[in-house]
Amino acid sequence: MKKLLLAGTLGLMIISCSKKENTTEVASSDAAPVSAPAQSNLSGDQIMETLDCSGCHSVNERMIGPSYKEIAAKYSEKDIDLLASKIIDGGSGVWGGVPMAAHPQVSKEDAKKMVEYILSQKK
Repeated sequence: MKKLLLAGTLGLMIISCSKKENTTEVASSDAAPVSAPAQSNLSGDQIMETLDCSGCHSVNERMIGPSYKEIAAKYSEKDIDLLASKIIDGGSGVWGGVPMAAHPQVSKEDAKKMVEYILSQKK
């Protein structure tokens, strides 16, 4: 009896799973495009307050990552694009073994504002 019940249940599962649903497929050209990160109207330090930066960085003291003053001492205005890319893509190996998390939701323009704020901490 159990075998018959199991066979019947299995048969219903096969039939129900094999039926095609009446759905319409969306052509790839009709699909919503993947949007780029939106630029905010906030300043660099305000953007950083909305993110997780303070969990690893502070202005004056090394925490898990370098302080903003340490970063400012090591880099200059010519490094803005490089550092903005590191904010967006993440990075590792420059300041130790702990990698910096990527922030793909940050636009390139906002990342540059963040870097400009960090570089303004230069002594």
